[in-house]
Amino acid sequence: MDRKKAVLLLSGGLDSTTVLALATAENYEVHALSFSYGQRHASEIAAARKIAARYGVVQHVVADIDLRVFGGSALTADIDVPKDRPVDSAHDVPVTYVPARNTIFLSFALAFAEVTGAHDIFIGVNALDYSGYPDCRPEFIAAFEKMARLATRADADAVDGSEQISIRAPLINMSKKQIVELGLRLGVDYGMTTSCYDPAADGEACGHCDACQLRLRGFAEAGSTDPARYTGQTT
Repeated sequence: MDRKKAVLLLSGGLDSTTVLALATAENYEVHALSFSYGQRHASEIAAARKIAARYGVVQHVVADIDLRVFGGSALTADIDVPKDRPVDSAHDVPVTYVPARNTIFLSFALAFAEVTGAHDIFIGVNALDYSGYPDCRPEFIAAFEKMARLATRADADAVDGSEQISIRAPLINMSKKQIVELGLRLGVDYGMTTSCYDPAADGEACGHCDACQLRLRGFAEAGSTDPARYTGQTT
């Protein structure tokens, strides 16, 4: 029996790696897609390559796009990454938000899916323990899926709807604790992943940006220790 094909957005971080482990467990033929988009945390590309190899994806494409031409984010411009921000009480969209990033990434994934014949696109967005990004909300995922079903050749030719594109966001309603617990059950080696927005040159995480705070809290609430390397950490 042929395996179902899927395109999976792989950043090299905790969430996308958990989704990759889940898709692998569900016996998908995974075509992974990562982006070198001018981000300051470029160490995630190296992590994504190692993770893709670890899970034996059929294909791993790293697309080069340069979102620094627009800037507007601490990840793509000369803007300080906020540290020790109270992530639970903040309601504003933080400066680490990259304008339209998930829309851009999913659009590339949609094109990739058309070429590979995949009908499922996996993305590791989360709307509970996250930094408040508008393109991580369930409403956005549902809207993009609706657009994808209008925009693609396979869906236009489909008779019974069986070939419609599905945007799968299995972590979207999970806490970071639940995500970590799921990944540990699936045997994820989180030491391979990187989440920090402002890592040191050697890849060590800062421990103070939103991503680090949420990650560390998730591991603590799951009763586990984060295997990632943090600046100033003693071994």
